Amino acid sequence: MKKIIFSFLVLALCLSCSKDDNRKDNPYLFDLNFSVVVDLSLPQYNGLNFPSNPVYIGNYGHGGIIIMNTGSNYVAFDAADPNHVPKNCSTLEIDGLEGTCQCEDHNKYNLITGQFVEGENLEYTLYAYRVTDNGNGTLTVSN
Repeated sequence: MKKIIFSFLVLALCLSCSKDDNRKDNPYLFDLNFSVVVDLSLPQYNGLNFPSNPVYIGNYGHGGIIIMNTGSNYVAFDAADPNHVPKNCSTLEIDGLEGTCQCEDHNKYNLITGQFVEGENLEYTLYAYRVTDNGNGTLTVSN
């Protein structure tokens, strides 16, 4: 009897776990393998030493990377608008704590949470990347 109850508990735990695969199901953005080290002592990344100063780094991800110090940790998102086919205008422009798509839809996203703020029929949040604080004044951003 104990084995049956234990089996049901294990099954219930497995079924109750939620999937966080919204970004993986995105038809516009696919997984890329990369790793970039960001040296916080360099002038172009100095803003990351203070909370709420997002920094754009080009040539990585689909449309570049936006990194931000939230005050308690660092977050990084792909700078491509996740809600339409990538094109020249779909790279987000930093506007305070929001990223705005430059295409005709002007979708807006929160750069702390990655959630959409403004736009119509938005399904996908920003594509997040892993950020590791190396503890020596550098960050590693990777997928």
